[in-house]
Amino acid sequence: MKYMKKFFLVAVLLVTTQLIAQRGYWQQEIAYKMSVDIDDEGHQYKGTQTVVYTNNSPDTLTHVFYHLYFNAFQKGSMMDVRSRTIADPDRRVGDRISKLSEEEEGYLHVTSLTQNSKKLSFKEEGTVLEVALTKPVLPGEQATFDLDFEGQVPLQIRRSGRDNKEGIAYSMTQWYPKMAEYDYEGWHANPYIGREFHGVWGTFDITILIDSAYTLAGTGYLQNKEEVGKGYSALKGTNQSKKLAWHFISPKVHDFAWAADKNYTHKTYQVQNGPLLRFLYVQDEKTQLWDSLPHYAGLVFQKMNEKFGKYPYDEYAVIQGGDGGMEYPMATLITGHRSKGSLIGVTAHEAIHSWYQHLLATNESLYSWMDEGFTSYAEDVILAEILPNFTPFSGSYRSYFALVESGLQMPLSTHADWYKTNRAYGVASYSMGCIFLHQLSYIIGQENLNITMKRYFNEWKFKHPTPNDFKRIAEKVSGMELDWYFEQWVNSTNTIDYAISASYAGTKETNVTLDRIGEFPMPLDISVTLNNGTLTKYYIPLSIMRGEKNEDSATILKDWPWTYPSYSFTVPFSQAEIKTIEIDPTRRMADINQLNNSFPTIKEPNFKGN
Repeated sequence: MKYMKKFFLVAVLLVTTQLIAQRGYWQQEIAYKMSVDIDDEGHQYKGTQTVVYTNNSPDTLTHVFYHLYFNAFQKGSMMDVRSRTIADPDRRVGDRISKLSEEEEGYLHVTSLTQNSKKLSFKEEGTVLEVALTKPVLPGEQATFDLDFEGQVPLQIRRSGRDNKEGIAYSMTQWYPKMAEYDYEGWHANPYIGREFHGVWGTFDITILIDSAYTLAGTGYLQNKEEVGKGYSALKGTNQSKKLAWHFISPKVHDFAWAADKNYTHKTYQVQNGPLLRFLYVQDEKTQLWDSLPHYAGLVFQKMNEKFGKYPYDEYAVIQGGDGGMEYPMATLITGHRSKGSLIGVTAHEAIHSWYQHLLATNESLYSWMDEGFTSYAEDVILAEILPNFTPFSGSYRSYFALVESGLQMPLSTHADWYKTNRAYGVASYSMGCIFLHQLSYIIGQENLNITMKRYFNEWKFKHPTPNDFKRIAEKVSGMELDWYFEQWVNSTNTIDYAISASYAGTKETNVTLDRIGEFPMPLDISVTLNNGTLTKYYIPLSIMRGEKNEDSATILKDWPWTYPSYSFTVPFSQAEIKTIEIDPTRRMADINQLNNSFPTIKEPNFKGN
């Protein structure tokens, strides 16, 4: 009996330990080693890939999945059909895929695959490769996967491809068989229809064999600068027909992108206490404004380091290519024929994605508002400091109000691929994600938000944070409960609408009545301005916040329980003394009808959003 009790106790301890481990954070780990040979005449390539995959999950894996993104650029692909049937197709795509010739289409095929040197069976389903394992990968185990692959670079349609509209030869993004991510929710082997990405943290050791006339740049650190030319300049003259091997190593990233052209100009700029910035573009009359770009890009990195967290890599490349602007680890591809403001803006946005996606690697498909929205918020903060006459946040609020009026709004919790319109996806991801943070500063205070953003970066960089991870940090910093805010803004389409419905005067005081018209409750900042210019501030917390912000020297009034449709309070001024009473004078609250936010009622809201 004694031994049975001992056995029982050991079993309980083992189960308890396993449950604790399952509740803790974990993430998978991967190491890629790839070599690829580019045929620039046929726009095709062949490669080999070795992956060492570490299963840090508490689960036994019987399958793995790879993304084969280039298969999207074929007639009849899911991306093609989606673009031709959605109500408002991306104009860069439209019906262009359906019109590609066989030589212009893209493809990516795995021709052989082994696990620990044993052959595997696999099945290609569009942009996903389904692989059945001969031996399951147990928790804590590693497996080595070797594969051969071949691809054809499509005519540039969306993000990736050859010969883009500005003449750049190769924009090589999503170009290799990429292991799908497995996390606490399971596999994320989503077909590619042109939206977001998710990847496994790891290292990349990449060798690209290409004609010596090309100059390359991309993710990671070039290991053989002297072999391929002086710095990043390709060899010229007698070696035109020779192929050169460009060897990159990229530590602690979750993707690898590169671009190549025969006419790239390469310039550098050293950020003070920051990375070396590389700029690669075709220098002509349409890219003259690139001369001013290094200064502004350097300011972006300096300000981001100060305000949001330190960029940890030693380099970053801004590369002319792609079809607009798209972020990748340690690099971005942007189109270069732009006005100065557009060039600075797109560079700032894509560079800031180095923080919000390539260091804080949220699952973009599930939380595109954390990826694009947090980037848009930081972009506005930074551009307001480095550009004169830049008004932050106002564009996001206008886009959101217009979407609500259109009736097309969908919850932010919608998977990126499942938005019914590109407009709803774009406003939700960029504008509403940006407003989420700016409005949060209204709820918890700007200083608390600043602290939250830095703490979020320091605790979750090189990981895959979720909305709850960010919420818990904001709650700890502010001392408030914020479930209600996330539930309303992220998981619903409820709107905010408060009104000053009545004001009753006495001889020495005025009773003010407020109405909550919208379904979305909020704490309220109220300002009372007297005819003599005196300003008095009041603050009404929500009871479900279990706390209040402490700023602006406002008088804190009793909590407003969110089920109550109305709220009244008294101010010690007669109505004759009062010039205006106003809800949310900073306009950070996304109130959809600001015409009823003042007493007397104003004709125009004079919205600034800051």
